[in-house]
Amino acid sequence: MERADVLRRVIGILTEAQDIRRAAEAGQDAAGPAETAGVATQLLNEMLPSIRVPADASPQQVATLVAEALGPALHTMVSGFSLAFTSLAIAHDGGRTDVSSIEVLQELALEVEAGTYDEGPWEA
Repeated sequence: MERADVLRRVIGILTEAQDIRRAAEAGQDAAGPAETAGVATQLLNEMLPSIRVPADASPQQVATLVAEALGPALHTMVSGFSLAFTSLAIAHDGGRTDVSSIEVLQELALEVEAGTYDEGPWEA
């Protein structure tokens, strides 16, 4: 899965979570956390590799195999969430009252589409 795909999914997860929270605060019936969990689960299913562990593997060997297999994917996901958080934090800390958090996420999505984050230091 490409970095841009991960970022799109992260933005989608955060946007859905905000929609659910707003609806709950307004007392409206909204898609529950299970639906957002479904989006997150889908991201995990698409990103995380399957791992084959020999039946006679020691616990240390299992740990090493799991870490080697999952490390790059988890690094990419955490980097995506960190980028989204940082974008939101910069707007907040800068006192930006002219944009909502949804608008910040939309701006980030446009930057992703423009290829701004296609390459860079968080390649795993």
